[in-house]
Amino acid sequence: MSEVTYKYNVVMSCGGCSGAVERALKKNSHVKNVNADLTTQTVTVTADDALSDDAVFDIIKATGKAVTKA
Repeated sequence: MSEVTYKYNVVMSCGGCSGAVERALKKNSHVKNVNADLTTQTVTVTADDALSDDAVFDIIKATGKAVTKA
């Protein structure tokens, strides 16, 4: 399997918000790395190519955060 990187714009107001997004994503076994940046309001995800862009988007959306694809 090869790795892919996805990037999203996510509205996060505090460390708890970014932590919630990171924890939700890291529960998926295909996710290799997550970087939630409060300053830029972005989340970058590196995952196996078995995990689709839409699936990652849905995981972030399920945390209740406003998210758009970057």
